[in-house]
Amino acid sequence: MIQLKAANGDDITALYLPNPESQYTILYSHGNAEDIGQTRFHLQKLQEIGFSVLVYDYPGYGTSSGKPTVKGTYHAINAAYNYLTQDLNIPPHEILVYGRSVGGGPSVDLASRKPIGGLIIESSFVSIFRVVTRIPLFPFDKFSNLAKIPKVNSPILILHGNQDQVIPFWHGEKLYAKANEPKMSFWVDGADHNDVLDVAGQRYLETLKKFTELVENHHSST
Repeated sequence: MIQLKAANGDDITALYLPNPESQYTILYSHGNAEDIGQTRFHLQKLQEIGFSVLVYDYPGYGTSSGKPTVKGTYHAINAAYNYLTQDLNIPPHEILVYGRSVGGGPSVDLASRKPIGGLIIESSFVSIFRVVTRIPLFPFDKFSNLAKIPKVNSPILILHGNQDQVIPFWHGEKLYAKANEPKMSFWVDGADHNDVLDVAGQRYLETLKKFTELVENHHSST
C-alpha cells in the first residue's frame, strides 16, 4: 500500500500493481460499496493479462482519511493521476482511466480535463440522482457524467449489463450516445450491476484488448 497526499490534505490510500510488460496502466476507481481489498482479486486479473494497475480509496473509504464527498473524490483521483504521471513518469497517453459504478463520477471528471489514453466506464450513471428518477434534480445532481462526457477527447469504452437493477441499462446507453468518437460499447446480456465481468467471461478480456488497439491507433494518428 502507498499513501498519497491530496490537495485538500486528505491522506489517500492506494495500491499499485505493476506489470513490467504492460503498455498501459489502469487508474481504477471502484464502486460505492467497495474498497481496495474487495477489488484486489479483479485488479490482479487485469495485472495478469497485461496491465499495470493503480487503485485508490476515496476519502472515508478503507484507510483513506477525510469524509466521502464529491469534491473529495476529485482530489483523490487527482492525487492518483499525479502519482502516475509525476512520481512514476508514466505518459498520460498510456493511462486508461477506469470507473466502475460510482467510480464513473471521478473518472469522467478527470478524463474531461486531463490528457489520458482512454476512458472505461462500467455500470455507471448519467448522474447520481437520475438513478432514482429520470428527472434531474439541479443543483443537487452530483456527478454529472452526462454533461461532462462530451468534453472527453480520448477513446471511450462503456460497459453495462442490460439487467442492471441498481443503475438501469439506459444510463449506459445515454452516456454512449453523448460520447465522442472513437468509442466502443459492450452491452452484456443478462448481467446485473455486480456480475458484468462474470457473465461476460472471456468476452470481457477480448473487449479490453480491442479497446487498447483503438487507443493505440488513436494516439498514433494524433
